[in-house]
Amino acid sequence: MKIALMTAGAAGMYCGSCLRDNTLARALNAAGEDALLIPTYTPITTDEESASIDRVFFGGLNVYLKQRFSLFRHSPAFLGRLLDSPKLLNLLTGLAGSTDASKLGDLTLSMLKGEHGNQKAELETLIDWLEAEVQPDLVNLPNALFAGMAGRIKERLNVPVLCTLTGEDIFLEGLEEEHREKSLELAAQKCADMDGFISTSAYFADFMSEYMGIPRARIHVVPPGITVEDFPERGKESSHPTIGYFARICPEKGLHELVDAFLRIKKTDGAPDCRLRVAGYLGKRDEPYLDSLTQRIKDAGHIKDFECLGTVGRDQKLAFLQSLDVFSVPTTYREPKGIFLLEAWAAGLPVVQPRHGSFPELIEATGGGLLFEPGNTEELAAKLIQLLNDLESRRELAARGRNAVRSNFTAERMAQQTIEVYRRYLE
Repeated sequence: MKIALMTAGAAGMYCGSCLRDNTLARALNAAGEDALLIPTYTPITTDEESASIDRVFFGGLNVYLKQRFSLFRHSPAFLGRLLDSPKLLNLLTGLAGSTDASKLGDLTLSMLKGEHGNQKAELETLIDWLEAEVQPDLVNLPNALFAGMAGRIKERLNVPVLCTLTGEDIFLEGLEEEHREKSLELAAQKCADMDGFISTSAYFADFMSEYMGIPRARIHVVPPGITVEDFPERGKESSHPTIGYFARICPEKGLHELVDAFLRIKKTDGAPDCRLRVAGYLGKRDEPYLDSLTQRIKDAGHIKDFECLGTVGRDQKLAFLQSLDVFSVPTTYREPKGIFLLEAWAAGLPVVQPRHGSFPELIEATGGGLLFEPGNTEELAAKLIQLLNDLESRRELAARGRNAVRSNFTAERMAQQTIEVYRRYLE
């Protein structure tokens, strides 16, 4: 089976969707399929060996210029290829930092219009390349914001087109009001051109069915999987109990709530003298956010028990996880994937998460953690204290999580379930 698996680059940051897509592509190929991982917007950033091709379609610079300036909509093909150069895109995203999603309303609408939008030349370039160089049996789009392409791809290539659902609502809800409703309405309309959808959780499948009016029967749930082979066995617990956070450092991931819980623990009688260690991608936009949290900890007199490593590679990540005793990423939004939990469990850690999004079903499936009421940092602190004070409970939850991940949330399992979905449409 020849699969054109498209993925949306995240402007140089580690992104859960990119990590998942890269792991899936590698596992599909290891299973004997022919999967081509095709980046869009920017090259992908991943802490495993990249499976993506050395080319970017709908390069962020190209797409932006054609949206803003009509002259670029008629530019020669060689200029488009130059603007889509992975090296150039990596350089520019490194200089520019994070993009403000609220300012992308016009571009979002144009992309959803597909062959009738300002990026129609890029769509035809992609399809020409797929037709001449790839000849796929199936095309998998990266998210519902690419739905405008589906009709034209099917028209020209006559193959099934599927779409991965990965958290589109977060982007759409971040648009300015004048574009939000139009974009949601158009995305829902264009989703009718899709043959099927793959969601990373039952929660998000149910949500997107209602949010975009997609028939629930057309959404197949394939939980994410990770490469587990290089996660070492859990070593000895640290002599200084440590709470850990590993995710993008930003308000959406809820680091401020974890800091609040950490400071509550420090003021609680009978609580262990714990540390808080943090790692993850930090964009320029969120540097003031981290600075404010660091200052809070410093003002409370606990800066010696706080450490932020920032962006780390895979080996550093594995070592970082080994240094922790309890793990929490208390997102303020409803997370549809939860890959960071799978990694924490693979490293032998119990978790404490808010009772929303995909977290309840992941914890139910693994038995690897505790839940608290979203936004209730007092309860979060209490659950963390409960685990830090109970070594046997920590070990039991961690063992359940680790065993469940190694059985049911591996890259191989994700690939096999995805293949089963693909075959339904090829048959």
